[in-house]
Parts: sequence; structure tokens; C-alpha cells
Amino acid sequence: DRVLLVGTGTDPVTPRLLEDIGGRAGQDGANSTAERIEILWAGNEPDAAAHLAFGAALGQYRFLKYRTPAKDKPVTGEGEFVIRTPAGDAAARSFEAEWAPVPRAVTFARDLISEPGVEIYPESFVARTREAFAGLPNVRIDVLDVPAMEALGMGGILAVGRGSVRPPRLLVVRYDGGDGNEAPFAFVGKGITFDSGGISLKDEDGMWKMKYDMSGAAAAAATVLALAGRRAPVNAVGIAALAENMPSGSAGRPGDVVRTMSGKTFEVISTDAEGRMVLSDAVWYAQQQFRPRVVIDLATLTGSVRIALGDEYAGLFSRDDALAEALRKAGEASGEELWRLPLHPSYAKDLESPIADLRNSGGSGTGAGAGLGAYFIGSWVEESTPWAHLDIAGMAWREKEALPTVPEGASGFGIRLLDRYVRQSAP
Repeated sequence: DRVLLVGTGTDPVTPRLLEDIGGRAGQDGANSTAERIEILWAGNEPDAAAHLAFGAALGQYRFLKYRTPAKDKPVTGEGEFVIRTPAGDAAARSFEAEWAPVPRAVTFARDLISEPGVEIYPESFVARTREAFAGLPNVRIDVLDVPAMEALGMGGILAVGRGSVRPPRLLVVRYDGGDGNEAPFAFVGKGITFDSGGISLKDEDGMWKMKYDMSGAAAAAATVLALAGRRAPVNAVGIAALAENMPSGSAGRPGDVVRTMSGKTFEVISTDAEGRMVLSDAVWYAQQQFRPRVVIDLATLTGSVRIALGDEYAGLFSRDDALAEALRKAGEASGEELWRLPLHPSYAKDLESPIADLRNSGGSGTGAGAGLGAYFIGSWVEESTPWAHLDIAGMAWREKEALPTVPEGASGFGIRLLDRYVRQSAP
């Protein structure tokens, strides 16, 4: 009944462009009552149609669990979505085997992030993850509870979770798709399922959104879900440092000194600098347990990175130039872009403590908030380990204007980026 011609411009047609075209069509489909929407692609390349479908799957996402359907309005987004291409079955096989697991993983992460904090807490995050991985081969899930973390001396995670009735957890998802002796990729995520700030209580402005403070953990687990789903020929581990940061009589206090799993200590200047506290134990555990080929942590860590980069780039910090460049290229190809920021040696002095090995914050008078947070986490990463820290605070939740493949709300940022990084590193 209706035909819309879409020009792709004069630049070379890239997978990212095709995904954006598919994403726009997917968004239109999600808001349409049409029984059938078709995209016609004249080229015979299987991957071209697969990338159109990839984008459409991302663009049509909506979180409607808590909305009551209006009786006087037709239901939208229920129609059939078809991509027609001369590549035919080859395109379908390419999509299902290589690309469809990625938007499925993004949907898993977006659903987790969109849920209220009363629904997603450390134990339920674990349960949802077990459900998502059920039936996938070569996957093992381990969970460390409070006694297990106490036995390992994980004071960082335990200190953050002390104020909540919801006990913290360390979730470890391992996928073995490569050679048994091959060191895994390690993805470590900040999983603060709700962040009130603890004793250093946040103000009310925007606190409702602090359910999204587990976006890094969701991305770490979902990246492994994507790799396992497409049977990637690699070994990978996703670690989610899960805690709820709440004020109470049992909560940790500013001025406390915390001893972490590594034996290193830090002085708590702000209980609202809790993401780096849980990651101090999680990145150390990743190194000691798995001796990975690379450690990449993801965290909605600082408001500072949002001030610096807005919602165009996530902050990238690394001591390894080759790793930083590989991640930058993967971000450019996937549409989840990164901007590298410095890890200046002077940050060490800003984090000096008179009574502990370092402080968890430079205090309100220190300007380089994103850099100090990254430097703190890097203090628990051995110099010989390739490591990158991604501060995704400005990218994990999309305000107002949607992107073709990212509707308003939870973005699931980092999964496409890391999947593309793995593809480029170990094709």
C-alpha cells in the first residue's frame, strides 16, 4: 500500500550504515499497526541483509512490561517484519548464526536495566542471568555469596553492600568456545542494582535513574551471552560485581578503611564512589582466577565523563596503546564510540591517604573525576595485564532523542562494541 524510498548517500555502504537504516525501519515498525513491513535490498551480499535485520532488531526494542494497553488504541509493533534480498536463505543463515545473538543479548541487558530496583537486586540479577544462559553449551555460571567473599577478603564489595537488606553477589559467567589452554577475554562490570549514594546520600534529582547503575554488569554478562549464542571460537568470562548501595545503621561510613582481596587498602572519602570499590575486588579476582589475555571493565562510574563527552562517546582509559586503539576502532565500527582520556601520573597524589594505601575519591575540590576513578580501578590491575576502563555513565541511558538502533531509555551500551572487538581480535 505504501512504498518509501530511502537514499543511502554517496559514501560506501558500511555495516554501520545498514544497521542504522534497519534501526529506523525497526522503530517505525514498533510504532506501526501495519500487519507487514518489508525492506527490499537489491544487493546479493548475505551480510548486507543480515546487518539490516540486526539494526531492525535493535531499533524495534520497547520495554512495555508495566504499561496498561489502552482499549481504544490499536496495538502497534505486532506485525511481521520481512527483509527481501536476492541473497535469500544465505542471508537468513548469516543473520541467525552470526548476528541475531547480539541483539538478543542487548535486549536481555536493556530489560535488566529498565526494571525497577525493587525487581532487580543482586540475587534476582543472578536468577535472570541463569535463565538467559539456560541451554547454551560450553557455559558455566558460578556465584560467590557473602561467606565466599568474606573468605576471599573481598572488602570492597562487602563494604558497599553492608547497608542493604539485599546481600551482594559476585556473578561469574564463563564461556569456553576456544582452545582449552587459551587465556580468556575478561569483561568486568559494575553492578550497583540501585545507588542511593549510601551515607553520602545523593539528592533527589535523577535518583530514580540510579536503577541503571548496574549497566556495566549487564553489559559484561550480555557480551558473554552474545559470544556463546553465536558460538564464537574464543574463551570469555563475564564478571558482575553486584551490590545495592543503601543508607542504614549497618552501612559503611566515610572515613572507614577497607581492605580488599589483594591486601591493598583504601580510605572511604565518599560512599557514593562505590563503583570503584566493588570493581577493586572484581578486577583482582578476574586476574587471579583466570589469568586473562585482557581485562576490560565497564561502569557507569562518574558524572564527570558525561560533562566531558556528553552522550556521544564513552570514556576510554588504558595504559595499553594497542588495546585502546583496537577498542576505538571497534567502537567506530559498531556505533558505540569511545574517546580516550588520560591516566595522568599526578592522579596518584590526588588519591593519597594519610592512613591507607589510597583514597576512593579526591574529594569535591579535585576536578578530574573520571580520570581519578579510572586511576583507582587501575591500581588493582597488574602492570603486565592489558587493561581498559570504559566509563559509560553518559551512554547507558538514552535521554529524549533516540538513535536509529537505540530507543529512548536503557541502551545496553557496550555489548555491540565488545562483540565487535572480539570479532576483530579473534575472527
